Amino acid sequence: MQLDIINFDGKSVGKADLQDGIFGIEPRADILHRVVTWQRANARAGTHAVKTVSDVAGSGKKAFKQKKTGNAREGERYNVHMRGGGVVHGPVVRDHAIDLPKKIRALGLKMALSSKAKEGSLVIIDSEKLSAAKTNVFAKQLKNLGLTSALFVGATELDENFKKSAANIPNIDALPTMGLNVLDILKHDKLVLTADAVKAVEARLA
Repeated sequence: MQLDIINFDGKSVGKADLQDGIFGIEPRADILHRVVTWQRANARAGTHAVKTVSDVAGSGKKAFKQKKTGNAREGERYNVHMRGGGVVHGPVVRDHAIDLPKKIRALGLKMALSSKAKEGSLVIIDSEKLSAAKTNVFAKQLKNLGLTSALFVGATELDENFKKSAANIPNIDALPTMGLNVLDILKHDKLVLTADAVKAVEARLA
């Protein structure tokens, strides 16, 4: 598979040969769903918690006698059926992470890349480097390229001027190659890879 390499002015500056085993496979919704579920589960903090009966502070003294008061029986003030009492079956601090084989994770990433290529939503640029950090200028360039929702992926490290220029533009995100993931790819309408990023991605998934 071949795609044009363009610059930020929209001019073609060459061709990129993409490996069919990474950018040309048939996407499967079930694989993508498994990888996204794994990512989102691992991102959960799991710090939610409620107080059970044993956690609530209170007296264990019987509030009133068992019979002849006209009230329902009550043993302790902090029982689960009382106001301010413990909570039954509430959330506890736990790890939400799930396991997913590395092969499935790699396959999901390949399918996410392939889905963008199949949709015509994959863009290859020569470099993400900018001469100056100018958000207004960069926003106009993106508008001219028709990029309103895009994930930019550079090689090992992103250009500082590029990061500063893109930081405050809505729906525009940037990652180095090692941060590339299925969820961020699918969240954006377009995927923009630098020429160096293409090589790095192919080396990572080969």
